[in-house]
Amino acid sequence: MPLTPLTPRPSFEENPTLAKAADNLSTLITAIELKKIPRLQEQKINEIVAGVNKFAGPDAELLKQFKSAQAAIIKLLEQELKLVPQNHYQLQWLVLGMAAFGIPIGIAFGLALGNLAFLGIGLPIGMGIGIAVGTAKDKKAKDEGRQLDWVAK
Repeated sequence: MPLTPLTPRPSFEENPTLAKAADNLSTLITAIELKKIPRLQEQKINEIVAGVNKFAGPDAELLKQFKSAQAAIIKLLEQELKLVPQNHYQLQWLVLGMAAFGIPIGIAFGLALGNLAFLGIGLPIGMGIGIAVGTAKDKKAKDEGRQLDWVAK
């Protein structure tokens, strides 16, 4: 059973932001088709896409539908099949590195130097640590064949 494609709309030509979001979701669907996923997950993705195709609201709400559908599909693939898009872990760990490593490092610098203005110095250090960990996880996912040939735009 093939995945349901997005239905083109006239508003895609008028609204470039909407067209970009639609193209992003369409390329995600194409990348998923190349991975040959199980039938159950195909059905779930088709239900998500059908909900977007049936949506008849204004463009601003349709844009939200595209983004939420994309997020729901990525979450479904990650949780059920361990498939992730390119740079997925890198983006996740960038934020985690800043929060989990950067802030404590910044506080340690601030306290050691006697000036909490140095708190911000830990953020780029944490960002670097997070990017390094995320890149390693992305490489592992690619080596194991769990990475989609798709990058979020």
